[in-house]
Amino acid sequence: MNYVILVTMLLFGITFLAGVSNKYNLPFPIILVLAGLFISIIPGLPPVSLRPEIVFLIFLPPLLYESAWKTNWHNFRKYKRPILLSAFVLVLFTTCVVGAAAHFFIPGISWPLGFLLGAIVSPTDAVAATSITKKLHLSPRIVTILEGESLVNDASGLVAYKYAISAVMAGNFIFWKAGLNFLIVIAGSVATGLLIGYIAKVILKRIFVDSVIQTTITFIIPFTSYLIAEELEISGVLAVVCTGLYLSYNSESVITNNSRITIYAVWDVVSFILNGLIFILIGL
Repeated sequence: MNYVILVTMLLFGITFLAGVSNKYNLPFPIILVLAGLFISIIPGLPPVSLRPEIVFLIFLPPLLYESAWKTNWHNFRKYKRPILLSAFVLVLFTTCVVGAAAHFFIPGISWPLGFLLGAIVSPTDAVAATSITKKLHLSPRIVTILEGESLVNDASGLVAYKYAISAVMAGNFIFWKAGLNFLIVIAGSVATGLLIGYIAKVILKRIFVDSVIQTTITFIIPFTSYLIAEELEISGVLAVVCTGLYLSYNSESVITNNSRITIYAVWDVVSFILNGLIFILIGL
């Protein structure tokens, strides 16, 4: 019961802070994290711990899918070169630089442990990047590149993290083998995401045309894509993003106008709640 009360209070706080953020033009994710930090020092509250599998399964698939769905496909394709270079090459470069710096300047940090630290800090967050750039009035080109890069880089960051963990556990790091496995994971994840997107497109277009049913299916799709990819031991994150981008590109031929209105309205609410909860829980 204490957790039910806590979640209810957090939802009320998220709604209140969203109003404050809109009124004073403040970055919503940062306010939520600071609010969570402040709430955590209040005596008597039950301790809050985030289990990684809960975060990955409950929060990541729908949030990534929603971000991919709302991505401007024309701009994404127009600036695909800087987006992909930033999301993969720059993330891996940052991982290596941070790993080398940690190894040389922090006593006791091995190469694998340094790369692990680099993999943790190198990718930017899609939700935070989107929320903050809206407040800065940047040029559309820069906003598109930042948002597109932050959407895709979760895959490269998580894959780098996975292999850094393996290197730490094994005590060594074979660069060529990690690079080959990285390419295999990327190719498999993209193929899986596109395949799930194509199957979902056929289902939505030929079988279910009711707006409520189509909306419900859009909630099943990201979890299906994520779970299948994880079962195949590839990147569920990249698979979900590819599924979302594919369906977003084909949405005009798949989703009816009535369904589109319902889907956007429902997903806006769900995304707001999930984003709010995850950031304030990070603060806690």
